[in-house]
Amino acid sequence: MKKIETKRLILRKFTTSDLHDFFEYAKLPSVGPNAGWTPHPNLEHSKKILDHFINGDDVWAIELKSEGKVIGSVGLHKSKISNYGEVFELGYVLSTLYENNGYMTEAVFRILEYSFIDMNLEKIYVAHFIENSKSQKLINRFKFSYLSDEDYVSNEFGIKRSRIYMMTNKDFKKLGGKIWRSGI
Repeated sequence: MKKIETKRLILRKFTTSDLHDFFEYAKLPSVGPNAGWTPHPNLEHSKKILDHFINGDDVWAIELKSEGKVIGSVGLHKSKISNYGEVFELGYVLSTLYENNGYMTEAVFRILEYSFIDMNLEKIYVAHFIENSKSQKLINRFKFSYLSDEDYVSNEFGIKRSRIYMMTNKDFKKLGGKIWRSGI
């Protein structure tokens, strides 16, 4: 996994020393349900998830440089989306304590740049639950193309309606990052 830096963030592999930062935001009732999981009840639960991230190669910790603290994550997962087959899917989570500072926009832009330029991926998909207006706003800001609404089966919440979007490499390069690059 490549370490990626922006002006204010370090996107890097999770480590065991991130456990307390991870639990701090994963326990918030304002975080997990928007991503399809319940708030973490204790450190042991967070440790199991963190170990999964450490052993995988598709989730970056979002570290805020000014605080040396992990405030969220961004992932690029191989997923299966019913009507679209096996795809690369973007996913992200940010502590609500750090919202409205442009951190997730900064992180997502760099992951898109890495995915389309360094990895030369052809397409990236992203989805959000219908009621998650914050995620929809970010997706719209990056001008992903809407594809469809579909049912998503969440292990913890059952069936939830999701909105599916896609961006192509050509679309990303055509936009050239101009709309997001300010301050990044």
